[in-house]
Amino acid sequence: MKNKILILLFVLAANLFSQEIRIDKIEPPNWWVGMKMSSIQLMIYGKNLANYKATFNSHYISVRKIYRNKNTDYSFIDVSISDKAKPGRYKLLFQKEGKDVIVEFPLYKRENSKNIHQGFNQNDIIYLIVPDRFSDGDTTNNIVKGLINDFNPYSPNGRHGGDLQGIINHINYFNELGVTALWLTPVLENNTSVSYHGYAATDLYKVDPRLGTNEKYKELVKDAHKAGLKIIYDHVSNHVSINHPWVSNPPTKDWFNGSKNNHLNVWHDKMVLWDIHGVDLTKEHLTKGWFVNEMADLNQSNPFVANYLIQNTIWWIEFAGIDGIREDTYPYVDSKFSSEWAKKIFEEYPKFNIVGEVWTGEPAFLAPFQKNSSLNIKYNTNLPVVTDFALQNAYESFLKGNSNLYSIFSVLAKDYLYENPNNLLTFVDNHDLVRAMFNTDGNADKVKIVFTHLLTSRGIPEIFYGTEIGMTGGKEDGLKRSNFPGGFPTDTLNAFLEKGRNQKQSNLFNFFQELIKLRKKYKSLTEGKLLHLPPHNNVYAYSKKYKNETTIILLNGDNEIKKVDMNLIESLSKKNPVLYDLMNDSNVEIVDGKILLKPMSANIFLVE
Repeated sequence: MKNKILILLFVLAANLFSQEIRIDKIEPPNWWVGMKMSSIQLMIYGKNLANYKATFNSHYISVRKIYRNKNTDYSFIDVSISDKAKPGRYKLLFQKEGKDVIVEFPLYKRENSKNIHQGFNQNDIIYLIVPDRFSDGDTTNNIVKGLINDFNPYSPNGRHGGDLQGIINHINYFNELGVTALWLTPVLENNTSVSYHGYAATDLYKVDPRLGTNEKYKELVKDAHKAGLKIIYDHVSNHVSINHPWVSNPPTKDWFNGSKNNHLNVWHDKMVLWDIHGVDLTKEHLTKGWFVNEMADLNQSNPFVANYLIQNTIWWIEFAGIDGIREDTYPYVDSKFSSEWAKKIFEEYPKFNIVGEVWTGEPAFLAPFQKNSSLNIKYNTNLPVVTDFALQNAYESFLKGNSNLYSIFSVLAKDYLYENPNNLLTFVDNHDLVRAMFNTDGNADKVKIVFTHLLTSRGIPEIFYGTEIGMTGGKEDGLKRSNFPGGFPTDTLNAFLEKGRNQKQSNLFNFFQELIKLRKKYKSLTEGKLLHLPPHNNVYAYSKKYKNETTIILLNGDNEIKKVDMNLIESLSKKNPVLYDLMNDSNVEIVDGKILLKPMSANIFLVE
């Protein structure tokens, strides 16, 4: 027995003092030749990652610096790639105490295609999808071994099985509707309960297996591009899940702002960034506080974290060929980092576009986040597009009956604050908001009014999946993100098909379809200069002019017939205009110098 104990102690001591190096993973897992970012920083995962040497087997790719790191489960290496480097599987040799470990680091050839990295603009119509709730195209991946099993299609907060294959299966539907870009909520691995939405990542280089694979995501992008659709990637720099391996074993002491057991809670006071009377404490809680206790707040002021996030973003852009990014929780991230992050992306991809989520309904607080803003004297955000929550708030107020159309007009009257009002992401509802039909208690006419304005005023419009068929949802997050009917095995109604829609769904779908067709046909509705009149008697009149084309939009927000004087129409267009009703395909009747508007109606006229 004594000898067994001595042997066991010997083995334990040998393991304890063993300094043999072990390499488990390298991120990024590869790079590409011909990139402007030819100097990258590798993050090495393993054991005993200290006092080692590292070299490549080619002078076209070289190790510039190995950083000393207190946590020897991680190491960071600066690498330079020559502009003469060729694609190939290069060998990275680690040497320590006479032992060698060799790993492959591939350099790939960049894809040379005209329809990748296209960006997005006011000519697009973005369609927002929560993949888990859209369509289950592969039922075999609903439960995956090694990942938390929260598959429960009967629970609003469970996983329902939607995936990337389900989206691929319905590309024809997007074309039928007429949208031009797809924004998917995050698709990365979220090995966390109640994380079907994707915003609590546990691996930043891996698609969640319940949604598909990295290659399946790349297939989706390619198929979308073939169909004339763009793809917008939902990215999060602010936080990761508390189940991310970093949380229990941080790469550096300051990898996170605080720790799981000791951290600030976020204060959602985004205006403090521009408030000349604000105190540092409020800003600290905004940028260093944890969004929720289940999401660990990354410290982007740590240069290793910053490098990791910038490279990770560029890796996904290059790997998948995506066209744009929606950046989650934008104001909560270190502002110096965010500016540099965007700058690096546009240096590599000049045609790209990024929209930052800034959840505030005040244009004066929204505007400074847009790049080149004269209101932001502190720094240039380099962020082209911001989310127009101010307009969304006005839409919501009108739908609920809390205000009239003047609230919408008053938001646009403040467009002088923005560097570029056309570079605003406009929307009525989204994955975080109560749906339009819920807010208006099923009043489709009101919904048609706000979406007519959305698709004919200014900005880059977004439609939340299912809104086009009148999905109602509920107040809870899981109900807001209800399943699209027809996307799941037990569905009895298939709203993806014309014959599968009921009358109410067909009515609203046809409205969206025809409105989008008009938007695409008449350039004035997308790129035209906007002129508007203050709403009178709850009638909002505005025009859009592009070159020799002018369209007039009249919105009647009341449940009674309204009369509009032609002199108001002339102020928006020209003397004695002849009007053609584009939505009803007929001439406009003028009676005693007035146009009659039906109750609660949206009207689009072409000036001939």
